[in-house]
Amino acid sequence: MLALYGHPFSSYTWKAQIALLGAGLEHEFCILDDDHPDHARIVAMAGPQGKFPVLQDGQNLIFEATSIIEHVQLRHVEPDVLLPSDAEAAIGVRMLDRVFDNYVMTPMQDIVNEHLRDRDRPDQTRIGEARERLERSYAWLEGWLQHYSAEGQVTLIECAAAPSLFYADWVHPIADTFPRLKAWRAHLLSLLPVAACVEAARPYRAFFPLGAPDRD
Repeated sequence: MLALYGHPFSSYTWKAQIALLGAGLEHEFCILDDDHPDHARIVAMAGPQGKFPVLQDGQNLIFEATSIIEHVQLRHVEPDVLLPSDAEAAIGVRMLDRVFDNYVMTPMQDIVNEHLRDRDRPDQTRIGEARERLERSYAWLEGWLQHYSAEGQVTLIECAAAPSLFYADWVHPIADTFPRLKAWRAHLLSLLPVAACVEAARPYRAFFPLGAPDRD
């Protein structure tokens, strides 16, 4: 049995779990909270910073969401499900994975971190810089989507895109000037593996530092 250690409100936990759900893989979800210190101990010993998600596969502990998805593709699903077997095509998929982690998720998290650091007086300069980075990413993705066929698949791209765009739109809404991106975010949230993560996270929305919007 595969076991995924994480938290339902965590974007990177979503990323890994979307892959497992999308591939139809049975797994145990091991929540990180005060009631399960044994789960925290496993996560703490898996990687240098003790961060989740962590996938336990037999004696193997795999940390970092992208590495988990690569492992799942290698060991548990048919070729070309989460990543293409063609090496050149796989480079393109991995590149987009880094776009969503580094250029969408990271500036989104920078804004969240400012509110965690000082809820009453977050640094507006840092927030403004993060918003500018998100806006540039939105514009680039709007152009990229002209050439991407979404259909109904769940690949590494969808696993990375869904949680990053879900939360990014909460902190810096995607403007009407990016219609393809807005429509694709809605499409991602309609995918069953993503919808399952959204519902599992719903009870924790009150903890969102900026205040969760009354939507999604």
